Formats: sequence, structure tokens, C-alpha cells
Amino acid sequence: MNLPTKITVTRIALIGVMLLGLLVLACIPDLVVPDLVIGDAHINPIYIAVFFIFIIASVTDAIDGHLARKNNQVTNLGKFLDPVADKMLVNATMIFLLVPQAYALSHARGYLANTIMMFCVILMIIRDLVIDVLRLIAVEKKVVIAANKYGKLKTIFQMVAIPCVLINDWPFCYIDFAFPEPLKICNIFFYLATIMSLVSGIIYIKQNINVLKETN
Repeated sequence: MNLPTKITVTRIALIGVMLLGLLVLACIPDLVVPDLVIGDAHINPIYIAVFFIFIIASVTDAIDGHLARKNNQVTNLGKFLDPVADKMLVNATMIFLLVPQAYALSHARGYLANTIMMFCVILMIIRDLVIDVLRLIAVEKKVVIAANKYGKLKTIFQMVAIPCVLINDWPFCYIDFAFPEPLKICNIFFYLATIMSLVSGIIYIKQNINVLKETN
């Protein structure tokens, strides 16, 4: 196992630690952990820990890919684990933030006041499933589906939106404190991520529609 793959495995381990912290908070809602108060924002320390783990895991995503290409260490195991780790990091966190229990915890204790829009998460996960299946079919036909700029923009917006929700829309809460929840800045990032996700998915399908055609 080379260094880039070890970094990817470390990212998966970090995701496990992150989800464990969220599980503890969900299972023990009365856990006495004083909130951190930043201005008018009340943030639970466990969410702050999850925030930093998410950031570190996101950074390792860029590092392992860069090292693999730079040192010519691209392996089949790395190709398999890297996208799996990415999907685990983003989708698992988004799904947790949709759980009604997480929503109840938010409003009961005053932290994580913003929640993400369910339709955004559903659309992005469906898009990922469709493109993953398309990639599998393409691999069988020895066709490489390269990432496009809209897919990269989707990832950037996701990596901004999720941490923003985790730390209670800080520092944007000083700007949008009077906005209705769907118009909070963190949710706007999710809308942008959803739009980029759908646009990139449509482009993938349009450019690789021949992959789905039967050949004799």
C-alpha cells in the first residue's frame, strides 16, 4: 500500500471518528457539553470537532490525488477507495444533517440552527448513483469519463456548505440572521452545489451517451 492509498485509508478512518461523534450526540441528547458562544451563534463542541475532522478529511482528498499523480503511484486500490471515501464523507454527513433527531437537537439546545434542504441531498445522491453506474458501464467498454469543471464546483460548494451548517452558519449568521431558513447563506451554497451536480451529471450523460448503446 503506497502513501496516497494510506492517506485515503486515513480519510476513511477520520470519517468513522466523525460519525462516531455524531452518533454519541444523537444517542445522548442530554450530554452535558457547554456550547461555545461566538457572537450570537451557539455551537456544540462536538459539532466543532466534527467540523475540524471534516476539514482535515477534505484536505487529505486533495493531497492523496496530488501525490498519486505526481509520483506516478496511481493504483487500482486507490482508484477504488478514493471515490468511495469522497462519497462517504459528503453523503454520510449530509444524511445525518437531515435526520429529524438532529433537527430536534438543533432547536432544543440552540446550536446547528440551520438545516439543509432535503430535496438538495436527494438530487445529489441520485445524481451520484446515476454517474457511478455510467462509469461502471464505461469501464467495461474501456472508456474513461473525465471529471468536468461543474463536478469540481459541486464538490467545492459542498465542502463549504457542510462545515458552514456544522458551525451554525458562522460567520454568515451576522449577515443573514434575519433571513428565512431556506435563504440562509449555508443553504444557498447547497443550492449551488445541487445545480452544479445536476449540470455536471447532464453533461456526463450527454457526452457519454454512446456508452449506453448496445454494440454488436
